[in-house]
Amino acid sequence: MVSGAVNIIEPKMCLEDRMLMSSVKDNVGPGLNVALVNGVSCDLIEARASNMWARDVNDLLNFIWHLHEGTLVFVASCNNPVTKMNKETRNVFFYLGSRNVKELAFCNSWVFVGAQSVQNSSPFEQHMKNSKHTNKHEGWPEALRMEGCIPQRSVTR
Repeated sequence: MVSGAVNIIEPKMCLEDRMLMSSVKDNVGPGLNVALVNGVSCDLIEARASNMWARDVNDLLNFIWHLHEGTLVFVASCNNPVTKMNKETRNVFFYLGSRNVKELAFCNSWVFVGAQSVQNSSPFEQHMKNSKHTNKHEGWPEALRMEGCIPQRSVTR
């Protein structure tokens, strides 16, 4: 996974050598890029870019609020992930396992993978604060890159 950085680096998500979201697939944009993945088969269920500056946050909430058990949620920010992020949105990502969502601020970079009922304990998260002292791209933080092995869920019968 790679978060976006201004209009220099586009966010992208890949799982098992399959591109989930990218500029080539034309399914990424500013704000939060979210891919829902079946945790058993690793198939992409649906992917959406949610512009957190111009769109209604309820579109994002409706997309991620009622997940099936075992659905993985992949998130990569681009530009500004929080302008319309409210307490309810932050609580949803917290419930999915984010430790950093409550600290996200204007123009931060963020990548995250979570699932239902993980609550504040996903090991798959990176967060970089917007800081004029450390920013790499004219007032914007560097893109974050995260790789790793997410344990596949087994089917219970």
